[in-house]
Amino acid sequence: MRLTCCALLAGSLLFIGAPTLAQSCAGLPQSDALQTALKKNVRASGGPSNGGLDNNMWAAVVDRDGFVCAVTFSGSNRGDQWPGSRVIAAQKANTGNAFSLDGLALSSANLYAATQPGGSLFGLQLSNPIDTTVSYGGSANEYGTKNDPMVGKRIGGINVFGGGLGLYQGGTIIGGLGVSGDTSCADHNVAWRVRQALGFTIPNGVSPRHNDGIIYDGSQKDDDFKSKSGFGHPTCGNEEVDIALSIGAGTN
Repeated sequence: MRLTCCALLAGSLLFIGAPTLAQSCAGLPQSDALQTALKKNVRASGGPSNGGLDNNMWAAVVDRDGFVCAVTFSGSNRGDQWPGSRVIAAQKANTGNAFSLDGLALSSANLYAATQPGGSLFGLQLSNPIDTTVSYGGSANEYGTKNDPMVGKRIGGINVFGGGLGLYQGGTIIGGLGVSGDTSCADHNVAWRVRQALGFTIPNGVSPRHNDGIIYDGSQKDDDFKSKSGFGHPTCGNEEVDIALSIGAGTN
């Protein structure tokens, strides 16, 4: 149980007002459902290609307050996918939730251009740091399981490349999904397919398709990335763009 408010009564602590984890994560996928959807959408575990390296992946879900509801992976064990992507997946879930509203969603991919040097959101990725006591706490043996030490805690963190999406029921945002473990462009494609597999609706967003899809409208000169829309993301050099276009997850 999450406990946020307390009072001293008759020599003991009385906790009031805080929802349980089950209440705050109501309507959001738990570990088994998240893992099933992830495995069905990752090539390494039998799903379709998402255009990148076709690695195994991590996925995480947070509630609207940023508390982690589930963490899982697509491989047979936690070492089958990049270990560092566990925390990145949770960070992306936090981002997809933290910068989306009922009427307008921003995927983590939509934040890339504006957070580059000279951009209107430069430094945003430093504004809400990860809580390292949460991200690296507990036993590694439980990483990616129902008892992952991040579950029930706020991870924080802002990520500004593909893989983080808001989770919507109708037009209402109730949390965020993060996927990591491949190229950032492929991460976005996997997250998009996982969100659809879980039955969540596609929200209104800043892309030309009026959703939170990845926008490939940028150009690179030396170290300077420019986006026509201001919400663009660089390509990753494989087949990710074609797949994004084919599944409605991106525009160019």
